[in-house]
Amino acid sequence: MMTCQMVYFNGNCLNSKKPYARACRLCIEHCPHQAISEYRQLEAKRCTECGVCMAVCPSDGFADRTMDKLHDFLIENEKIILNCPKARPLGFEIPCLGIFDRDRWMTLMILAKKKSVTLMTGVCSECDDRHACASSVKVFKEVHLDWPEHPTVQIQVRADDGSAVELEPTVKAPVSNKRVTKSGWRQRSLEKMEEWLPSLAGDEIYSMPKSRQWLIEVLGETPDGKIPYRALTVADSCTNCGVCAAICPQGALQKRETRDLNPSTEEQDKEEKILSLRLILEPQKCVHCQRCVETCPPQALSFGLKSLSHRLLTGKILIHEGQPSYCTRCGKRIFDKAELCLVCATSDPENRSFFSN
Repeated sequence: MMTCQMVYFNGNCLNSKKPYARACRLCIEHCPHQAISEYRQLEAKRCTECGVCMAVCPSDGFADRTMDKLHDFLIENEKIILNCPKARPLGFEIPCLGIFDRDRWMTLMILAKKKSVTLMTGVCSECDDRHACASSVKVFKEVHLDWPEHPTVQIQVRADDGSAVELEPTVKAPVSNKRVTKSGWRQRSLEKMEEWLPSLAGDEIYSMPKSRQWLIEVLGETPDGKIPYRALTVADSCTNCGVCAAICPQGALQKRETRDLNPSTEEQDKEEKILSLRLILEPQKCVHCQRCVETCPPQALSFGLKSLSHRLLTGKILIHEGQPSYCTRCGKRIFDKAELCLVCATSDPENRSFFSN
């Protein structure tokens, strides 16, 4: 008997990394069994380990204990066969297709360049985890539209008919994670344990989701290969305020400022001027949480599809360079395209009518 494999890692959760006005609730909203409380506690009796909470979480707030074993299986075997619990046991058993997010799908596609990759499922329409599977299939279709020439990953519906099946010689048998049914006092004791064990938060913390680590690892083995990646872009309407870099919980967006170290005599008593501001993006750290896009006052940020190699994905990219604006009257920094700050504009008789309309 094994306890629930899904674990909440508080240190990885975006809500814990940096304060934000609107907390992320993706895991709660997507759980088809309502097994996650508002405090991210997992109710073992409701959880089916479908993995959708892990797939929708941008930063591995929820993660499956068996993912390291799955990683080793994908890397070490020459032929990859994955099967869900409802399918014939011909390969490594995964909880559900629901565990696959965008990065894991692309990892399988890159591996499919050199290996045979097959996913086998039962009849999903008859499964309690069909919503998790449907969510993953939707992501797969999005990747397919963005990368239509990707290597083929085979998906077969091969329901388990209960007959004994031997594992193929090229596939290493994983340790079974199926639960064993007990009876009597022992079963009641195990059920009691599952009420509190899964609710414990894991203490492991890592800055980059494991699915992104897998993607970078396999892409690094094909130096000339490129993948479609949704990278941040900056429009001309940017006011160089730097809020986007300050709000990023992953440290994927950084600002570099060049200050005026030798101000003129007239400007010595005024606010220290920033001559230029540069925004540097580290794509591998970005988890597409959209916080920078939502926070940007002039709505200058958006995500666009880019074709990135391993070098660009793991590098640092200059995505914007500009000069902050300062009030032409008092010299204070302003964060729009105006010439005067709010105080100077409202005290100027020629501009008062603008604010009274």
